[in-house]
Amino acid sequence: MIHFPGVADSKFSFLPTQEITKNWNISSRRSEMSRFYMGGKVVDSVDFLRKRHWAWRLDLWPFAIMYGAWLAAIVPRSDAVDAFVVLGGLVALHILIFLFTVWSVDFKCFVQYSKVNDIHHADTCKVTPAKFSGSKEIVPLHFRKLAGSSNSVDVEEIYFDFRKQRFIYSKEKNTFCKLPYPSKEKIGYYLKNTGYGTDTKVFAATEKWGRNVFEYPQPTFSKLLKEQIMEPFFVFQVFCVGLWCLDEYWYYSLFTLFMLFMFESTMAKSRLKTLSELRRVKVDSRTLMVYRCGKWVKMSGTELLPGDVVSIGRSTDQSGENKSVPADMLILAGSAIVNEAILTDESTPQWKVSVMGRGIEEILSPRRDKANVLFGGTKILQHTPDKTFHMKTPDGGCIAVVLRTGFETSQGKLMRTILFSTERVTANSWESGLFILFLVVFALIASGYVLKKGLEDPTRSKYKLFLSCSLIITSVIPPELPMELSIAVNTSLIALARCGIYCTEPFRIPFAGKVDICCFDKTGTLTSDDMEFSGVGGLTDSEDLETDISKLPLRTLEILASCHALVFVDNKLVGDPLEKAALKGIDWSYKSDEKSMPKKGGGNAVQIVPRHHFASHLKRMAVVVRVQEQFFSFVKGAPETIQERLVDMPAFYVKIYKKHTRQGSRVLALAYKSLPEMTVSEARSLERDVVESGLTFAGFAVFNCPIRGDSATILSELKGSSHDLVMITGDQALTACHVAGQVNIISKPALILGSGKNSEEYQWLSPDETDIIKYSENEVEALSESYDLCIGGDCIEMLQQTSGILKVIPYVKVFARVAPEQKELIMTTFKSVGRVTLMCGDGTNDVGALKQAHIGVALLNAIPPAQKEKSSSEAPSKNDTAKSGKSKKLNSAVENGEGPSKSRAVSRLGSTGNQAFKRHLTAAEMQREKLKKLMNELNEEGADGRSAPIVKLGDASMASPFTAKHASVAPTTDVIRQGRSTLVTTLQMFKILGLNCLATAYVLSVMNLDGVKLGDIQATISGVFTAAFFLFISHARPLPTLSAERPHPNIFCSYVFLSLLGQFSVHLFFLISSVKEAERYMPDECIEPDSDFHPNLVNTVSYMVGMMLQVATFAVNYMGHPFNQSILENKPFLYALLAAVGFFTVITSDLFRDLNDWLKLVPLPRALRDKLMIWAWLMFLCCYTWERFLRWAFPGKMPAWRKRQQRVAGTIEKKKSL
Repeated sequence: MIHFPGVADSKFSFLPTQEITKNWNISSRRSEMSRFYMGGKVVDSVDFLRKRHWAWRLDLWPFAIMYGAWLAAIVPRSDAVDAFVVLGGLVALHILIFLFTVWSVDFKCFVQYSKVNDIHHADTCKVTPAKFSGSKEIVPLHFRKLAGSSNSVDVEEIYFDFRKQRFIYSKEKNTFCKLPYPSKEKIGYYLKNTGYGTDTKVFAATEKWGRNVFEYPQPTFSKLLKEQIMEPFFVFQVFCVGLWCLDEYWYYSLFTLFMLFMFESTMAKSRLKTLSELRRVKVDSRTLMVYRCGKWVKMSGTELLPGDVVSIGRSTDQSGENKSVPADMLILAGSAIVNEAILTDESTPQWKVSVMGRGIEEILSPRRDKANVLFGGTKILQHTPDKTFHMKTPDGGCIAVVLRTGFETSQGKLMRTILFSTERVTANSWESGLFILFLVVFALIASGYVLKKGLEDPTRSKYKLFLSCSLIITSVIPPELPMELSIAVNTSLIALARCGIYCTEPFRIPFAGKVDICCFDKTGTLTSDDMEFSGVGGLTDSEDLETDISKLPLRTLEILASCHALVFVDNKLVGDPLEKAALKGIDWSYKSDEKSMPKKGGGNAVQIVPRHHFASHLKRMAVVVRVQEQFFSFVKGAPETIQERLVDMPAFYVKIYKKHTRQGSRVLALAYKSLPEMTVSEARSLERDVVESGLTFAGFAVFNCPIRGDSATILSELKGSSHDLVMITGDQALTACHVAGQVNIISKPALILGSGKNSEEYQWLSPDETDIIKYSENEVEALSESYDLCIGGDCIEMLQQTSGILKVIPYVKVFARVAPEQKELIMTTFKSVGRVTLMCGDGTNDVGALKQAHIGVALLNAIPPAQKEKSSSEAPSKNDTAKSGKSKKLNSAVENGEGPSKSRAVSRLGSTGNQAFKRHLTAAEMQREKLKKLMNELNEEGADGRSAPIVKLGDASMASPFTAKHASVAPTTDVIRQGRSTLVTTLQMFKILGLNCLATAYVLSVMNLDGVKLGDIQATISGVFTAAFFLFISHARPLPTLSAERPHPNIFCSYVFLSLLGQFSVHLFFLISSVKEAERYMPDECIEPDSDFHPNLVNTVSYMVGMMLQVATFAVNYMGHPFNQSILENKPFLYALLAAVGFFTVITSDLFRDLNDWLKLVPLPRALRDKLMIWAWLMFLCCYTWERFLRWAFPGKMPAWRKRQQRVAGTIEKKKSL
């Protein structure tokens, strides 16, 4: 018999010789492949690589040859200046190649690694994560020898670590498998477990699973700063600074460089603080009693291993705070009351019981059997040991066996979701890159023109020519682009912070303007968390509820009073709000001795003996009670589950419960049976199946969960503003459809997908069951035209098996009974068909969906919804803001309101080669301080002055880009409104920067060759106006209501392209005509292209025309209604425009000669001056008319996602057929 190590489960595999030979041959062939396609949730594929010897790297030896050729061929035959120009080009290329290895994982693999086919020749892996799960990484491949048993040789284990998970190469499965943990064994396996018997086994387990800690290295300040200065925009800014130095802008360049490093350092420090806060989330190092080597020993929680048997109970630290559970563990004996708010965001304590009494052949499922599992990070509020268990604990704790440790625990999984699940959105988006490439084409044309003309002149300096060409390219690519974008984003960030909404990834704000589908959780989001007991139905064939408690049967009252999981913690009754509502509704009381009795009258007390807790897969719970000396079993659960267990089901049973469910009520069926005489110990040992069978029906308990007052209004506004609405809930389908209808998510007749009488066939059923349509995945799109569709979690599992996900999910309006993982799947499906998604939810069970959505909005219901303040379109005074912030007691927010992305972009400051940069810097600096001050005010009561006000784990917001301290869905409209405002602002910024840069390319090339130049003061004045205009358009506030018209989602569309070309053509014609007209009034003189600036008529006219174009560009491209304030409403921008027009009029009319002399402007002939004024107005009117025509001809539209859905679904069909 041969043992194969590293398989996906923890069992040994014993195979016959023939099977071994077959498997070995397959695995040998497979191990010679250079890539493994894993297709998992975490890893999609793995490529095997081997690091090249340093001398053979493609970023070294080709350049060594080039440098040698330069020394041998260029240096002897060229003058020093030309030789150094060539060397400079080589060095720049070498640096660029090196930087590409930092920016691109694929390029780094190409340059520094070689692909190998044999896994044993590899030393590195390139890991490609699953779609929407972040970016590729290069990780080392590890080989180690594991000690075999006494009669076998040592075996080799091959593995790699990726995002805190270990993947081991399995010969049997011919691929990499996740490191197995003993969390899916038979119940009998755990009950027989006695921990690790020898130190050798402990050592082997430690080597396999490692210590129980969250180990992610704390990056140093220098490492973070290095990351920042390696980013493309920063590198480009430093390159610009170098060119300015060569052009003798020494003071300006050094000042710019100093400020860039100062801002990057500030940002790196901010990131360091945030990451330090995240590292505070760690495994509790509490001391536990652990059963090892046949005895109980004290041990730190960080030393626990999967398979350890431990004694655990409530434990507090010096401050009285409950200590957390250090790992996921299964309770073998005893019970505990646990606060799981850190994982589920639900304050209701959960009752955890042992697996005693379960069938020993049952396979454990931590998700299904969560009532038996203590999850890492949760806190035990109360525990009760079981003294009858065969193992005795020395400290009176519950006995449990450790299932998972470290990053594999539930808390560790949440940490991995926060750290790794998606790529962060930054200012360096693909759109920015493509837009720059678009401008580079024009820059290269202009630069090529200058180069061609320069080379025709043999007397011209090659160094100056090279410098001129470089400056043209760098001036066309706007270095201030990241800063301009960050100003727009920061303005929205401040406005959202005033509304109590915090953002960890500020550059997601423009995405909010592109959202076309909004998804909502139901319970606690659209509806209140509080339940109201409405009455009991089904006692007769009447469909009306019995609300008079005195008319209810005694058994029904007793079931409602005792069949629950309520418990006293620190003398306070805690538990499910529904069960508390039932107790309150029937006016009974429940005591700490587990007795229920009526508050009024002399009814008998109901003593609870054992409980069989609610299990999601069973959809019911039961208790055995004693009333006087008689025993009963009381059961409650989902009506469809209870009906199978009734001795005699009333004829009206299904009709009545479905009637109330269709009205949006939560319906529980109540049932009971009398038990024969027995002792209390016999009652405790009754099997669950005996307790829950042969029941008598006792009515339906009906509860209502009131819809929040503003849910319907807000969702109606979203629907009216061109958004599709979807509900994703864990509730029952009929209830979900009713609520969806009330809040405007569905408006057409509803159809619910379910299994028919033949369980293998599925069919669409209307809520009243009058319409039945056979299910076909190919007809779903046509069906969605006439109906609003609803599917459940079980149907999603069916779709996964039949590969119908992409054909069905994009057309569904209501998702019911879905698990957290399915919520995540729904989000990724919407994204894969081209939808821009918003997910709004509360609770950490929504974390996966919140993280996967483009815009995740987490609602923290810790406080009641405050009266709605002024909308973000109305600016409250600073005092009002501070007061409202303090009154809300917002004690958790993103540090200083800014995440790494925003800081990174704010700090990437740069400008074209003039002193206006200082003005830009001041604007960004002022905004940063304003934001910092506001966030400090909002967090004043939450932080002690020493700790950073970071969002704490346990808030869904840890994994959500947006966090709202609200109990209603109102923040979604605020986020979308600000998103649309920021989107149109950034769009107009791209257009304005594009037009300015295209004009600059012409001025620096064609006109520069003709001797046209700008003076230093002229450039500074021009830059001041540009900075002011950009600042004021970014401060345009959004309108209070969302419009049905949508903004253009992308820069690259017909509207933007035609607008740029049309306006640039008019600008170019105006510029050329004006300069040509000025040349008629100038005497012929030869002006050298590289000579210094001196005032003349052509220079004066070109500066004035530049001013006119600048003002016209901002005025024409400003986007006001229906998204933002109009120019007349945006007073600062209006005044800046009027000031610029006034300034232009003054200098053109030559009213103040001293001013024009200071600006180095010569007097204009009267005829020329009049022509310029008339042409300026004509240019403005042409551009304005063209822009307004294009906005009318190309309005924003809903994205055509259906075509993409059909294309993606078709691709998958082809793959299946292959």
